[in-house]
Amino acid sequence: MLTIICITVLAYFIMGKDFSSLLEKVKNIDWREKADELFKKLRPYAIKVGRAAATPLLQFWYVLQDDNTSTLDRVLIYAAIIYTIVPMDLIPRSVYKLLGVLDDGAAMLYVYKKIKDKITPEIMMKVEDTLNEWFGAEYEIL
Repeated sequence: MLTIICITVLAYFIMGKDFSSLLEKVKNIDWREKADELFKKLRPYAIKVGRAAATPLLQFWYVLQDDNTSTLDRVLIYAAIIYTIVPMDLIPRSVYKLLGVLDDGAAMLYVYKKIKDKITPEIMMKVEDTLNEWFGAEYEIL
């Protein structure tokens, strides 16, 4: 039920519709628990798509965990991550190829624009540490 509500809020947010009644339904969610459940799904997806594609997902995930993140931002982040990593889409990739990928990108872009100021240097360090753990450290060629 949480996933449906969050994706609906994301769709309403993108379309500029009122979603306040839906936010009331998720205001008492244990977001730490949901973030932990999400992380278990995030890692296998990240390994499959690679370091560059995993970066914004991890940025979102760390902002989701931040105590200062609002309920709306948490809902949008949760929806964007779920919408990206779950194989079912409004526009199926298997049928519409590029167009099926663009709807994921649109969701990620809208959410990124909303929360980009919450991606602190500390969060970026955590993202890099996680990426290095998953993919190995990137070394700069001198």
